[in-house]
Amino acid sequence: MTRRSTIQGGSKEGPLGVLIDALGSCGVEHMPHDWDDWKEWKKWKGRHRHGRPDWSRPGRVYGAERSEEQRERSEQRRAERAERWEEREAERARRRDRDRRRRPELTPQEEAYREARRAAEHKIRFFQHLVSYTFVILFLLFVTRSMFVATVVGLGWGIGLASHFFQVVVAPSLRQKWVRDEDEKLRSLEELSASIAHEIRNPITAAKSLVQQLGEDPTSTENVEYANIALQELDRVEKSISHLLRYAREEEMHPQQMKLVDAVESALETLRDRVQAANVKIRRDFDSQGELVGDREQLRRVFINVIGNALDAFTEAKTPNPSLAIGVGENLGGSEIWARVRDNGPGMDAETQARIFKPFFTSKANGTGLGLAITRKLVDAHGGAIEVSSTPGQGSEFTIHFPKQAQSPEART
Repeated sequence: MTRRSTIQGGSKEGPLGVLIDALGSCGVEHMPHDWDDWKEWKKWKGRHRHGRPDWSRPGRVYGAERSEEQRERSEQRRAERAERWEEREAERARRRDRDRRRRPELTPQEEAYREARRAAEHKIRFFQHLVSYTFVILFLLFVTRSMFVATVVGLGWGIGLASHFFQVVVAPSLRQKWVRDEDEKLRSLEELSASIAHEIRNPITAAKSLVQQLGEDPTSTENVEYANIALQELDRVEKSISHLLRYAREEEMHPQQMKLVDAVESALETLRDRVQAANVKIRRDFDSQGELVGDREQLRRVFINVIGNALDAFTEAKTPNPSLAIGVGENLGGSEIWARVRDNGPGMDAETQARIFKPFFTSKANGTGLGLAITRKLVDAHGGAIEVSSTPGQGSEFTIHFPKQAQSPEART
């Protein structure tokens, strides 16, 4: 009779069965009892594919438990690494603070010298890079005698050389320009805020005081005069706010082919009553019609503000025999239109010329200080520029330049 061996109840014939009987039970409780039944084995494997038997400990499947243990250890190691990284960063911050406290404060001259020295060192490194690049390319040409090889290496290395040039030469100037522009914007915003508060608070305070006086003595004969003054002060506030909104609002441009002379004549027609009342003599020096692409209404307002500013100066200074000379022409290349408005009024000093285009700066008794600021904004919107030159007692001259194809600074950049 043939001897059969079993694993947990199963049997196996032959020498392998004898060996298994000698080893005894392996502790496999979940395996099928009959090794010869292959279908039963496949069913068991399908039911137990998420775990595997532990042959050292009978009946234990520990795959899921071991995965959980590994996950916990991994999270613990990750937490330890994060803690060590935070400690290192805190130590570095302490060292930087300690070094900053130990470092002596530099004077502006010493700081400028340090920046100049650093810039010079960067330029020296760039020229060293350029010399190395040149010699390597020449060496490749001499050794390989192949223009193709030298060109490929030169282009590949040239990208790095161009980047180095940008960082050393172009980037510092751009950085200084942008920082200076942002600083000027912040200062202008502070000045503008202070000017707005001043222009609005003073008339309101005066009007409030006058209204209080009206309430103290309602039957006083001076109440009518007080009321008129209060209304004038409130009108001044309304005028300032209206000009401020016009200055702050981004107006939509409607560019079209036009003649700058037409904008000048339209402005003179608008101001005709004031010109006649002040007995101002107008002289026109039109070398050309000034054909360009621009917004007709905005350019008309530009000349209204400039000419109106001259008329105000005539009135306040009581200039004898006031006169205005208005000229329009083109540059020699024919790419730019210029307009010039010159008067024989009281003129301006250097300080006034430097601040005349700033918002709310005015030298007139009843001015809002926004007329020339709006003028400059409209000229800038056309891609142009406005300049002023003046001598006290000898009059002022405003010169405005426009490109023939007027466009905004954003479009030009």
